Amino acid sequence: MARPCSSPERRATRAARPRGPWSGTAGRCGRWSATRPPPAARELEGLGVTLVAGDLDDAGSLRRALEGAHGVFSVQPLAYEPETLAAEVRRGVAVADAARDAGVRHLVYSSVGGAERGTGIGHFESKAEIERHVRALGLPATILRPVFFMDNLLHYADATGERVMELPVLPDRPMQMIASDDIGRIAAAAFAAPAEFVGAELEIAGDEPSFARVAEIYHRVTGVPTRLVPLPIEERMFEWFAEDGYRADLGALRGRFPGLLTFEGFLTRRLGPA
Repeated sequence: MARPCSSPERRATRAARPRGPWSGTAGRCGRWSATRPPPAARELEGLGVTLVAGDLDDAGSLRRALEGAHGVFSVQPLAYEPETLAAEVRRGVAVADAARDAGVRHLVYSSVGGAERGTGIGHFESKAEIERHVRALGLPATILRPVFFMDNLLHYADATGERVMELPVLPDRPMQMIASDDIGRIAAAAFAAPAEFVGAELEIAGDEPSFARVAEIYHRVTGVPTRLVPLPIEERMFEWFAEDGYRADLGALRGRFPGLLTFEGFLTRRLGPA
């Protein structure tokens, strides 16, 4: 059984390839594999994490990086264009193949909410293809499907005078979202309880405010007047947000993972008074 991150008996868990907000709890479980480890990964060395080299475009380096690993956390860089979407699939497949070849006992793949529902959104369909490959390999795996990242809304954090959020959304429609730190916490929980999580496919969220409510929260937390300006909905992803959207079971998730951040809690933690 995989041990919690705080256990002196913990087994090696490697992350391939965290970047951006992916520097949270999951990376604290053992070993970190990345092409170019970000500064946050270097900081983890002080917590007992061993950095190992790996290149998502080099299958041999991935196999070497995963040798002896008990678990692997797999997430690829966000992609939109045909070339980067193809690279995302290629890399996600390569990590899964390397995990199989290395005899990894638990793969946790970070996909996206709705990937299994044929959304027609390019960077959802790429993750659905990786999910299918993971299943076809028969790996002992957990598929996490995070919803919209709260971290995306930090784009508006530096506003002064007035904050204007121009977005192609329905103002009063709830939008499920999650803090990236909570994705790490849930991934760590999966590694710590393989009997519960191996074979699970779980859509994960922490809150579901409307974007009108997001503007109110931004104003309250930062003191800067904030207003939402809805734009015409034209792109497929925003059509899907308006017509269907994410379906995480928030009540069940909050019971299973106490302490999931609301958007107000997330924003207060990031931008509120020290």
